[in-house]
Amino acid sequence: MDVVSLWSLFFWGALLPRTVTAIHVHGRVGGSALLVAEHPPGFHIREVIWRSLWPSEELLATYFQGSPETLYHSRFLGRTQLHSNLSLELQPLRAGDSGNFSVLLVDSGGRAWSQMLQLQVYDAVPRPVVQVFVAVPGNTQPPQTCQVFLSCRASNTSDITYSWQWEGPTDMGVEPSALFMDGRVLRASLGPRDQGMTFSCIVSNPISWDVTTVTPWESCHRQAAPGGTSYKDMLLVVLPVFLLLALAILLSAWHCGLCSRRKKDTGSDRVAQDTETPLV
Repeated sequence: MDVVSLWSLFFWGALLPRTVTAIHVHGRVGGSALLVAEHPPGFHIREVIWRSLWPSEELLATYFQGSPETLYHSRFLGRTQLHSNLSLELQPLRAGDSGNFSVLLVDSGGRAWSQMLQLQVYDAVPRPVVQVFVAVPGNTQPPQTCQVFLSCRASNTSDITYSWQWEGPTDMGVEPSALFMDGRVLRASLGPRDQGMTFSCIVSNPISWDVTTVTPWESCHRQAAPGGTSYKDMLLVVLPVFLLLALAILLSAWHCGLCSRRKKDTGSDRVAQDTETPLV
């Protein structure tokens, strides 16, 4: 490539105003992202420069005199492809590839066109885990009403949105006050008519989504069954055991420290006795 012409392209890029609103591109870790070089109608591209602007400024690809070049030393080396329409494809994507990019186009008449793009790379969301916590009022068997708290959790919590859907024989409305922790927890009151009602927790980000569905009434029956245990009963059993284990660990650590201190003191006394014994 002609060095003078390449530097002239950089000079054009410095003079052109930056685009205020960047084009947003989303990609998935392990997938690909296509950065499209858009241009006005009647703009016949002659030369192109693709650059990464953030977190570091790097030259990624160029097109000059009909010859594409992508072997520039950058964090994307070996992962770039310049297509025939001069759009740039990055693959496979990594979590650290998010950032800002720019493309400078020059047409056959010498006109220049600059464009900004913002790439955001996401992990695919995992399947959420939904836990059902039940509170049965009174000692009614079976319960006439059952209040449930549905807790939804996804292991990867970055940039994830939580939402709920429910289906059943009755149209149950859930007020906004029944949602807690940014939609992770849902509270609902169920009756005998809601036995077949299902609740689905949907987790999503801009590139993927997943869902888990539960039937809370089944948990209500387990709580009310003879010999069944509620989460409060389990806490009454687990919490004392946990406290006893923690106390045993603390006592063991204290005993080991005491024994170590005694051995140290005994060793010091022996050294003192050997020192004080006169030589014959």
